[in-house]
Amino acid sequence: MTDERCPRVLLLGFTIGDDLFRHIVAHDVVMPTQTHTFAWALVRSIRAAGGPVRLLSAAPASTFPRNRQIRFRSGRFEQDNVQGELLGFVNLLGLKHLTRFVAVVRAGSRTLRQHGDDVLLIHGVHSPFLWFGALVAWRRSVRVVPVLTDPPGVVLPEDGRIVRALRRLDHTLVRLALRQCSGVVVLTTALAEDFAPSLPRLVMEGICDPPPAEASTAHPTRPLVSARPRVAPDEAPAVCRDVVYAGGLTRAYGVDRLVEAFRGMDDPDLRLFLFGRGELEEWSRTQAEADPRIAAPELLDRAALMPRLARASVLVNPRPVDQSFVRYSFPSKLIEYLSTGVPVVTTRLPGIPPDYDPYLCFAESDTAKGLRDVLLRVLAMAPEERAALGGAGAAFVRRTRGPEAQGERLRSFLADLMTAPPGGGGGSVEKRGLPQHPRGRR
Repeated sequence: MTDERCPRVLLLGFTIGDDLFRHIVAHDVVMPTQTHTFAWALVRSIRAAGGPVRLLSAAPASTFPRNRQIRFRSGRFEQDNVQGELLGFVNLLGLKHLTRFVAVVRAGSRTLRQHGDDVLLIHGVHSPFLWFGALVAWRRSVRVVPVLTDPPGVVLPEDGRIVRALRRLDHTLVRLALRQCSGVVVLTTALAEDFAPSLPRLVMEGICDPPPAEASTAHPTRPLVSARPRVAPDEAPAVCRDVVYAGGLTRAYGVDRLVEAFRGMDDPDLRLFLFGRGELEEWSRTQAEADPRIAAPELLDRAALMPRLARASVLVNPRPVDQSFVRYSFPSKLIEYLSTGVPVVTTRLPGIPPDYDPYLCFAESDTAKGLRDVLLRVLAMAPEERAALGGAGAAFVRRTRGPEAQGERLRSFLADLMTAPPGGGGGSVEKRGLPQHPRGRR
């Protein structure tokens, strides 16, 4: 393939080596698991389409004191035969953005000059990186394409007045920087319509990239084998049916509704497993003590988690649909769930593309009753019916959302941008309220 068909890509974002990622997970209050998973799936998709890619990355650490490490050093790394450079920064409010911007201007300018990349692909809505992209775009040297996985300036419940003001400023800076870009890759159409309406877009909600089976290892601080619920041997049925959730243990993700739905089902052969951590972790432990069919929550790394998901009877995404944030999001767990070949229950989120509908079991409402009704319906299916539904879902996401398919879509999109006039599409910066969301941010 020619360079025009396979643009040379510098991926700027948070794609780091697995060793550093495990260090961050062990010391941070936020798990950047989906950031790490998507970043490497993006790399593998670019390579699957025949494109060369190099990495320029910052550690996805929460700002001090949520992560106690203050100084992150620069350096180089290599993983899966991909070369990367780490940006150093000071992990304090205000200084974090400033030092990351200085670091990326120095390192990014040097590496673009040395390697002659065609596309600067920017993962995320991090304003220091986007404003470096804007500087590059003004020079008309490469095409600048952000990958928008979240809206900018998301407000957290614990944010004080100063932090909220900084988030509003960050929101404005991001929108201004996006105007200089050549195009955007977005998880949902709403992200492009609200934050980059004038730019060419590629909607790519996720990538099906399950870890190889031989890579399965336990999280360094948690056991590989998941704990079983506390059911007395003489009460335990011969065959159990496992209801499994993996993700943040928060009310924003509907975990409390899922537990309530499960406790309303009386079948003694049912078991509930919650994999993750978050604000409801201790509450979930009390629920496990009250109902012996519920296992205490655990945290497993992705390679250990995927085989556990594949042994479930049904996998659940209980996220409520009435939050302002959901129109911008596509839960990446849906692709991972479907890839296991297990039936998937989910609320009807607006960011789910319609071609997923035949392979998902939707709750009529996002209440505990709605979840309980659809769970009972799926669990009542004959084993061969559940196997057929799960198998069809796995084939669908592997065929249409695998690295080869998504990589080819991305390659074609970037190649088209290479033939278009450089620079952004202009347009006005529409004023919108900042989305509210309880999750931590990078």
